[in-house]
Amino acid sequence: MAATEFQVRTKKKIARIDVTKQVEKAARELGAKSGALLVSVPHTTAAVTVGETTRRGRMYDVIVANGAFLGGGMKICPDADPGDGTFDVLLIGDLAKRDLVLTLPKIFRGTHLPHPKAELLHGAAVDVEAPEPLPIQLDGEQPGTTPARFELVPQALRVRVP
Repeated sequence: MAATEFQVRTKKKIARIDVTKQVEKAARELGAKSGALLVSVPHTTAAVTVGETTRRGRMYDVIVANGAFLGGGMKICPDADPGDGTFDVLLIGDLAKRDLVLTLPKIFRGTHLPHPKAELLHGAAVDVEAPEPLPIQLDGEQPGTTPARFELVPQALRVRVP
């Protein structure tokens, strides 16, 4: 059974998050729609490094996903697979409110990508830095702020689902 565990490290805390395909399926059946972390960087300059690739610039959000869904059923990273050993990292550029409103319905269907103000990267390790600490959101909780490093540990967790 493929299983992954990833850690979120900030200056003050380390949070461990475990996700498997079976757990994600069970969670969806129970009404949960999560599988992604959100670093809110509304119109702030940030640097995101995924593997050997670094992007710097003004961003609206950085989404580090190990599953397709984010809050309330948004299919934010439609091809994210919790068993593939990589994060899907969605960088949303300096988006205007009008563009966000027009794109939002497509996010629920998972048809918003490609988008001219978004870039999708893939990697097992992600670093997010900003000139000032920015909050990290995990299912509505805030485990810390930037700078942060996200790492996947493939098949580190064995889960038995009845």
